[in-house]
Parts: sequence; structure tokens; C-alpha cells
Amino acid sequence: MRKHYRFLFLFLLLFGCALAGLAQDLSAVAGMVQTEAGEPMPGATIFIRGTFIGTSTDRDGKFGLRADFSEGPVVLSVSFVGYESRDVTLSQPDNAVKVQLKINPTQTTEVIASASRVEEGILQAPVTVEKITSQQVLRLPPPDVQVGLNQFKAIDVNSTSMLMNSLSTRGFNSAKSERLIQLTDYFDTQSPSLNVNAGNLTGLPELDIESIEIIHGPASALYGANAFNGVLLQNSKDAFVSEGLTLRVRGGERSFFDGQVRYAKKIGEKFAFKVTGAYLTANDWLASNYSATSTQVERRNNAQGSPLGYDAVNRYGDVASTYGPQQNIPGLFTVNPELYGKTVFMPGFDERTLVADDNKAKSLKIHPSLSYLLTSSIKLTVGASYNRGTASYQSSSRYRFKDFGTNQYHGEIKGERWFLRGQSVQDFGQNSYDLNFLGSFIQNTVDATNALGIPGRTYAQEYFFTYNNAYTAARNRNASVEEAQQQAQTAANRLQLDPGSATFQTLRSTIIADATPGRGARLNPSSLLNEGNAQYNFKLGETADLIVGAAYRKFRLGSNGNLFSDVDDRIQNHELGGYAQVTKKLLDERLKLALAGRLDGFKNFDPAFSPRASVVYSAGSKREHNFRASYGRAFPDRAVLLQRHPDGRADWQHRQRLPGL
Repeated sequence: MRKHYRFLFLFLLLFGCALAGLAQDLSAVAGMVQTEAGEPMPGATIFIRGTFIGTSTDRDGKFGLRADFSEGPVVLSVSFVGYESRDVTLSQPDNAVKVQLKINPTQTTEVIASASRVEEGILQAPVTVEKITSQQVLRLPPPDVQVGLNQFKAIDVNSTSMLMNSLSTRGFNSAKSERLIQLTDYFDTQSPSLNVNAGNLTGLPELDIESIEIIHGPASALYGANAFNGVLLQNSKDAFVSEGLTLRVRGGERSFFDGQVRYAKKIGEKFAFKVTGAYLTANDWLASNYSATSTQVERRNNAQGSPLGYDAVNRYGDVASTYGPQQNIPGLFTVNPELYGKTVFMPGFDERTLVADDNKAKSLKIHPSLSYLLTSSIKLTVGASYNRGTASYQSSSRYRFKDFGTNQYHGEIKGERWFLRGQSVQDFGQNSYDLNFLGSFIQNTVDATNALGIPGRTYAQEYFFTYNNAYTAARNRNASVEEAQQQAQTAANRLQLDPGSATFQTLRSTIIADATPGRGARLNPSSLLNEGNAQYNFKLGETADLIVGAAYRKFRLGSNGNLFSDVDDRIQNHELGGYAQVTKKLLDERLKLALAGRLDGFKNFDPAFSPRASVVYSAGSKREHNFRASYGRAFPDRAVLLQRHPDGRADWQHRQRLPGL
């Protein structure tokens, strides 16, 4: 609750600043933006250079804003995607400004800020960067904007369900790529507990995406841990520039529905706010790969279709037992010696059976923010992100994240050459659960019906007891080994709990709701991440810059003993990093040299240093031919991987879940 009070305090402070702000002597500037053919250009952006004062053109290509001429001429920077940007200098107020933009077929003037953490031309960046504009974003097919990124070069997307996916730019991808960090307006969107890039479940609704920038390759020199293969940065639309009400509704197969709304309004010259909301629902993709998994160290798998059963990729509760003489119980149970060393698997349950009525993919996002211009070149922004979603996630186990979500509160003060940022994020497991645990714990529940007349036996124990006895009986009838195995499997399968029974449904609900390790399947993360970072850009003459920045992250990992050993208190971990980058332009600014480095320290590990160096040369009359050579080194965040990953719990329980006979 204290976080909510802090956010309310920031809101009241911001509103008070808006009421108390001193009025500037501003004059009106208005005009029109057109193509070379004289056609109006709606959606073009106009900024007063060196400030945060800006606007966009309406449907007729017209714009209007107010500028301060008290300190000399004002420069308007006019831009539109696919056209060459133009600067227009005004020495006095003008209500009839006319700007025509030329088509830019080479995109040499496209501006990005992710590569060097300052604005620069995309072709002069020290690393490879892909920029996707808002128009391209809105044309991406549903349901998840990040799945659509596989249309762009060198971007690999691995989807584990409709709304859960993993991106990679270089190197091998997996269902849980942790080597590419995902940011929204430079704020981390990962779950603090699970270190999960949850697709766009915690990202921006498409209506509020101004652009997406993707850095290909190592980026730890400026972004620190986990920027091993790159960075995905979503930039939101500025409430001062993109005003008005926007609605979008889409529908499709699989009962797909996606509704989004964005409303932004500028109040006076200094204050603006926006609210963006999105709701998506559909019938989720449920995994159905029933081929045999690869051989595991702990237990040997059988071939697909084996009468001994086998461990299938997307079946859960296919509990195994390897027969041996140690299982003999005098006077009660004797293992057939022909089964010694053989591993028998129960048939288990498929994903559709265990997920049942949780098969809906869902996403709910509400993102309000408030902005205030302290001066024309200093902007204060505070915001919040409320995200809830349901999807399946693949790691070493299969997880159903039901109503999983995060609450994020963030603030930023930004000047022309500096910024201060801070955020607080808390995640919630809500009703999430582990499908492997769910299936296994159902099988290892005591059969209350006492089907074999032996009290206290679990369904798994009854299964393996029956398989052995049926096999022995078949062999005594002179059946072949394979025939005996087939008959034993048929007899034992009759004892697996019927998924349509009331008993199964009750067990399923009980185990999903139980977060007790070794007994329940519920995931119960509730962790906090507090983060702050700052940067300043020093001008070293006309052609050189020095960027200096620092970042601090503190994790407070919590799960009530469910994921971590945090029964008494939250597990605390922290990271501290500092970075610098110097750039120098030579040969009439055609040659650009850049050298960057970052040192990161951790609570439990040795410091790590990440360097990067690059040389970029621009040739041609319009500098449209660019040649780059670069070197970089990055590293994964070992402290985070070890302390935050759910697989530690999965491995611990996996070794205990098969009690045998």
C-alpha cells in the first residue's frame, strides 16, 4: 500500500507544480507540413529543437504550438517516417509556416537512441540496430506484437503459447531466452521473481508504441547484465505530441478479441496526461507434442509407443518406476525378475486435460502517466503499469501462468543532456501453477477407493503393482515378453484416475490451490525490484562527447517459501553498475570513433567489466554509404539466474516426486 501512497504523492506534487508554474512569454507558431507534391502530411511531428515542446499535424497537415522567442531564434525540427527531416529557423512568431518534406529512400536520417543512449543517426550507430515505426507496429498480425517481429531481419521468435514468447537476435534461441533484455521507455519489464521475458504481457499496448528499437549483439557495455545478445526497447508516444482519443477492436478465429483504447490530452502549455488500456482474450494454443523426450540422467526413457510406457514431451504425470529386487515385500509383492532394470511409465495426462477451463489466453493492461514541463527543456513524467495475463510458459517444466502480473510505478526527470529515472516493480503469481507437479501429485495421491484392497496405496503404487502382477500372469499363460507387456499395460491403465471423474476434478483444484513445496503445484512469487539510474552527456568541444552513467538495482525475492528459501524474510540481492562512453568525430564528421565500458558489481559475485569499441565511416554525398567495424563483450547476470530462476524448485522436487512401490 505504501507504493500506492507514493504514487499518489507524486501525482499531487505534479499537479501542484502545474498550478503553481510561472507562465512564460510564449508566442504562437502555426503552419502546415506537406509532401513535395503539396499533399498534407497528417501525423508529422514538430519539435522546438533543444526542448520537449512539440506537437503533431492533424488530418489536414496543420499544426500549432507556442514558442519562446525571448532568447533569440527558434528552430523547428520537422520529421515523418520515410521522409527527410527538416529544420526550420524562425526569428519571430509566424502563423503561416510551410514545410515540405522529401522522400528519403535510404533512411539515412532515421534517428535512434538505444545504441549509445543518446540520439544519433541509425546508420552511424556503433552497433546494428533495427527500428520498427508505429505504422509498422499497427500492421503486425495479432495476437502479440513481439511475435510479429520475426518478420524483420535477424530476429528469431520462439512461442510457447499464444501470448508467451522468447526473442533472440544473435546466437541460439530457446523458450526462455535470458540473453536479451526488454525495456519500455528504458524501464525493465521482466518479472523480478522469475526472470521471465513474458512476451508483451507486461509491455505497451500497440496503440501507445511510437517505435521499437532492437540492438543486435552484445550490449552490456551500456546496459549491464543480461544484455548478452541485445536489447529490445519499446518507446511510448509522447502525450504532448500525440493527443486525442484512439480506439481499436479486432476479432478472429479461436474466439480472438482484442480491444485497445488510448486517450492523451495536453492541458495548457506545461501539463499533459495519457491513459492507455488493452484487453485481449482467445482460446490458447495448448502443447500437443507426444513424442518421447530425450534420455535423462535420473531415469531412462523408452521409445515412443513402448508397452512399458514412455516419458512424452507434453504429457504430465507420466510417473516412472524402475523395477528391482529391492522392491520385493515378502508375502505381499514380488517383482518378476524379467522386469529387473526396466522402467515403466504411467500414461499421464495431456495439457488440455490438466488446463481444463483455464484454456483462455488473456491480457489486461492499464497504463496511466502524467507529464509536466518544469522548463521548456526539463520534463518530469510519472506513470504506472498494471498488467495481468494468462498464458503457458516453457522452461525445464511447463507452467500455466494464470492471472500472473506486475504492478510497476516509475518516474523520470529528463533534460536535454541528462536524465534521472527510478521505478518499483512487484510481481504476483496469483493462480499460476506447474503442470508437471500437478500431474505427478495427482498420481501420487492415495487412492481413497482402495481399488486393490490395500489401504494407503497411491494411484502410482497401484499402477506399478498391477503392471507387475499382470505381466507375471501373462507370462505364466505362455505369452511372449512383448505380449505380456502389452497386457500388463492395458490392465494397469485401467487404474489411472479418470480425468472425467469428480475425484480427479477435486484433486486438480486442491493441488493447484496448494503452494506447499512437495505437495502443491501453485507458484506463489511476490517479489520486488527497486531500480534507479542516471546519465549525463558532457560536451567535449564541437565534435566530441563523454557520456557517464550509473545504475542500481535491488531485488527483494519473496514466495513464502514456495520458490525460494524465504520463509523468515525476503531474500535480498543488489547490483551496482557504472558506465562511460566517449565519441569523437573526424574528417568533416564522416569518421566516428566510439569507446565504451561498464563495470558491474554484485552482492554474491565478482565484478564484471564489459567493453565496446567501434569505428564508423560515412561515404557519399549524402553519407548514405556507411562502413562499421566494432568489438564488444557481454555477460549474463549470474546472480539473478541462480537466485531468481524457478527451475531450482523444479529440480529439487523432481528428485522427490517418485516414491515408487
